[in-house]
Amino acid sequence: MADVVRLSFNSFGVSSSVLASFSSSLNSVQPGVPTNQKSYKRILSSASGIVARFAFRPTKQFDSLKVHATVAETDQPKWWEKSAGPNMIDIHSTQEFLSALSQAGERLVIVEFYGTWCASCRALFPKLCKTAEEHPEIMFLKVNFDENKPMCKNLNVKVLPYFHFYRGADGQLESFSCSLAKFQKIKDAIQAHNTDRCSIGPPKGVGDLNLEALSAPKDSQAGSSTT
Repeated sequence: MADVVRLSFNSFGVSSSVLASFSSSLNSVQPGVPTNQKSYKRILSSASGIVARFAFRPTKQFDSLKVHATVAETDQPKWWEKSAGPNMIDIHSTQEFLSALSQAGERLVIVEFYGTWCASCRALFPKLCKTAEEHPEIMFLKVNFDENKPMCKNLNVKVLPYFHFYRGADGQLESFSCSLAKFQKIKDAIQAHNTDRCSIGPPKGVGDLNLEALSAPKDSQAGSSTT
């Protein structure tokens, strides 16, 4: 059951002097005695003053509240703009993706492909951030599907949210779709792949994307093209 809210004139900024004036005007009208035109004008004048204050002040306060609410809302980052820390990186292009994998070395890299419009992505994201905080040794890459459609197509990303696991020279280790209800799949993959190992050479490639060409020196690239 809804609570009953009682309002007083004073809560809307109507001064006691105005109320007193209006009350005295009403009291001057005796029951059964005709009121002349001047009395009517005086009463209506008092009433108009109260109505004017009654209508104007709340509107001004409400407009102020709307402005403050709008400013507060725009100050907050969107859910996909939040980061768990330095080991969670936003990817905006294929070049950034390849560079991040190249610089990760032998660290385990978890790539999340997401959409800003994807409800499952949004529901899963807080738990992914918590996992990133618990594993600072792992690099987490966030790839916006709409910003990187050609790259996602080359990597066979067809459903969201989707995850790729990479590790140094081993390249891609695993890939799967995952929702919040199946988040244990990510934990199991971390346990399986986040183990110490020594390097056995540079990364060989990422699907159809040529990571080796990006990381190789220019001279070796030129030599390989002529042979």
